[in-house]
Amino acid sequence: MSTLRKKYLEEIRETLQKRFEYKNAMLIPVLKKVTLNMGIGEATKDKNAIQDCIKEMTVLTGQKPILTKARKSIANFKLREGQPLGVKVTLRKTRMYDFVYRFCNIVSPRIRDFRGFPVKCDGRGNYSLGLTDQQVFPEINLDEVKRTQGMHITFVTSAKTDEECYELLKQLGLPFKEGK
Repeated sequence: MSTLRKKYLEEIRETLQKRFEYKNAMLIPVLKKVTLNMGIGEATKDKNAIQDCIKEMTVLTGQKPILTKARKSIANFKLREGQPLGVKVTLRKTRMYDFVYRFCNIVSPRIRDFRGFPVKCDGRGNYSLGLTDQQVFPEINLDEVKRTQGMHITFVTSAKTDEECYELLKQLGLPFKEGK
């Protein structure tokens, strides 16, 4: 069992139960999945960009990403239907908890000028954040990186409100800015 999952089951659930006074244990928020998205805007110019992003995302998450493609053509953006636009990975269960643990304890401190993530959630109990550079992950070999690539990370929880989501992610170790 993942150390973060064990911590959630033994400590965090009890803390959330006391803080929000849930009548039923099934109402206690839980982290359902983590989604990572990486857009590939340079794919039209460089065909190797897609393979590089797939390789980096595989190293980061431990599973092969899905290639997302354009649904329709847009002439002003030089975009054709079926053209690759990005890669995405959905993490669940053990891989999800392992990724969140590494992200909170290893990756976040490596971000340059990092003061914490903004507190604003989406209003439905989920939290999204964006990274401008994939090189903060220690799994990536810096000698093989040809271009800096950003990514979006979404934490999907079963929380009903932003306050519950914030408290759950804070207990899991996600560093937020001081002074909510």
